[in-house]
Amino acid sequence: MKVKTKLMISFCIIIFVPIFLMLLVVYGFWNFQVKAIEQNYGLKGSTSYSLTNSVQLLNRYTAADYEKMQTTSKNDPDSFEEAAYQNDLNAQLDQKCSYLIVRKGNKIIYNGGRDNQDVLDFLPDYGTTEADSQTGTYIDADDEILVKQVDFQFTDDNNGSAFIITSTKSVVPEVKQLLVDAMISILLILVLTACMLTVWVYRSMITPIRKLQVAAENIRDGNLDFTIDATADDEIGELCVTFEKMRQRLKDNAEEKLNNEKESRALVSNIAHDLKTPITAVKGYSEGIIDGVANTPEKVDKYVRTIYNKANEMDTLINELTLYSKIDTNRIPYNFAKINVAEYFNDCVEEIGLDLEAKGIGLAYYNYADSDVEIIADPEQLRRVVNNIIGNSVKYMNKTKGFINIRIKDVGDFIQVEIEDNGRGIAQKDLPYIFDRFYRADASRNSATGGSGIGLSIVKKIIEDHGGKIWATSKEDTGTIMYFVIRKYQEVPNEQNIDR
Repeated sequence: MKVKTKLMISFCIIIFVPIFLMLLVVYGFWNFQVKAIEQNYGLKGSTSYSLTNSVQLLNRYTAADYEKMQTTSKNDPDSFEEAAYQNDLNAQLDQKCSYLIVRKGNKIIYNGGRDNQDVLDFLPDYGTTEADSQTGTYIDADDEILVKQVDFQFTDDNNGSAFIITSTKSVVPEVKQLLVDAMISILLILVLTACMLTVWVYRSMITPIRKLQVAAENIRDGNLDFTIDATADDEIGELCVTFEKMRQRLKDNAEEKLNNEKESRALVSNIAHDLKTPITAVKGYSEGIIDGVANTPEKVDKYVRTIYNKANEMDTLINELTLYSKIDTNRIPYNFAKINVAEYFNDCVEEIGLDLEAKGIGLAYYNYADSDVEIIADPEQLRRVVNNIIGNSVKYMNKTKGFINIRIKDVGDFIQVEIEDNGRGIAQKDLPYIFDRFYRADASRNSATGGSGIGLSIVKKIIEDHGGKIWATSKEDTGTIMYFVIRKYQEVPNEQNIDR
């Protein structure tokens, strides 16, 4: 869920959820208090309007007392002169926010209120109001009172009036409790809504941000061995996913750097080891010449040739080191040209054959491609490929009568070159790794099988840069076959020739 959507939902929750819950709670409390007032005060059929209209509510509140006073005024009017009756009736009215006033003639004989002289001045005259329990007179004085009047005749023929005085400023306790409960409920609803939104926002936004903070601290401290568990369902999640990709890239780069350093150390170690053998031989044969050990022309010639061969070995190693540095920076110089396959490999085989003949290794060459087939390749780098593969075959030749077969085949859009030997072969467990840099199936690294360990990796790089592919099959103690393919040169007909 996007952050924008979350904010919109949060806004709706903040606005509408509290309003809905408050209305629901107020409605529940209201109905509860209406029923409570009906039960406590006998106000049957009370409505929401009667609770909000204090005049109507208070008018109905004292209706029963008014009817009792009417009954008394008819049956025993002189009771209104008795102190016991007056005090008892006033006590009942006091529970309903009201009090009693009794007037005989023009004289107030009982006043259940206190300091209410202004009320006395506004009391209606005898016979000016209708005798009805549901009606009253509202007097908008300082006290804002509701007056119910019962007119009667004392037994001595004096006019009498009994008044129920109710202050409209008063509110029944149930209504007060309703207001208190409603306020507390509204406060709880607001707190609950705020807590709910806080938890939701914290879990959806603050938690992933905290993960990012921890991840950043780990990266700052150089620790890349961790993962950020996040899904890209919002902007922060996408940021977490991107951060995880960055962490993985940094980790890969760090591991690659360590591997490169390890490989560089291995290369230096390999070159140093492999240079030591020819240098030792050069020094030994040179000292032999200087000290006169080579005391015949034949020995001198042999020593010089040995020194020359060892110098060539060192030159090959140095060339491989130079080429490796170019491979590592993708700066191998290529001079591509159109090459006739038959002519090129005839020359290669002729050159290679002389060296193999001197080493007692047989060479067979078969070209199954047409004489006019051409490829686009760098002649020098392609020759390096062939020489490196055959050099490996010679290095690991363990047969008395060794042989190497070179076959050229036309396989559709490609020319396939196969170089087969009958050497010691390669174990199946080592075969997938022979084109990796510095990988050596022969871990003993004796002088007979020395080398930098990057020969076949150079071969693979050159072939792939030509748009080809290289692979091998082998069987231990039987031999190895190296295969590589290079795309044939094909002329693309121009549009003018097609139109003709």
